Amino acid sequence: MPPRESTSDAEKKVREIYAVWESRPLERACTGIARCCHFKLNGRTPYLTRGEAIVAARAWRAAGRKEVVPAPDGCCPFLKNERCQIYDGRPFGCRTHFCEAAGGPASRKEVRDLIQRLEHIDHQLGGDGPVNFVTAVTEAMGLLGK
Repeated sequence: MPPRESTSDAEKKVREIYAVWESRPLERACTGIARCCHFKLNGRTPYLTRGEAIVAARAWRAAGRKEVVPAPDGCCPFLKNERCQIYDGRPFGCRTHFCEAAGGPASRKEVRDLIQRLEHIDHQLGGDGPVNFVTAVTEAMGLLGK
């Protein structure tokens, strides 16, 4: 299905969803220890909708990068010196943490409405649902052009 929404409109809507999440009165706090970024070690890799991937790709581009290279150690490709290089553009799964130090995973009830909004944006962009992190951001880099 061809996209029915521009990437800039989608990015704005995704960032609004992230802002709603951040404004919710939940006891969560990223401590920056980056355990959740070690995908191979923790057995969890985020899956991104197309809108989330566009936000992450734009952040990666803003950091001067042109491609996403999978990390050989199974870590997030955006992790450098135990710090996220796209922290403001990180995906929803990274924001809702599966890190115990940050408060553990958000319950489905806490995020259902926001996930549904992300899925709607994905559909509007011609996506077919969440895709593996590296694949999603690589595809989004192509959508953004050079």
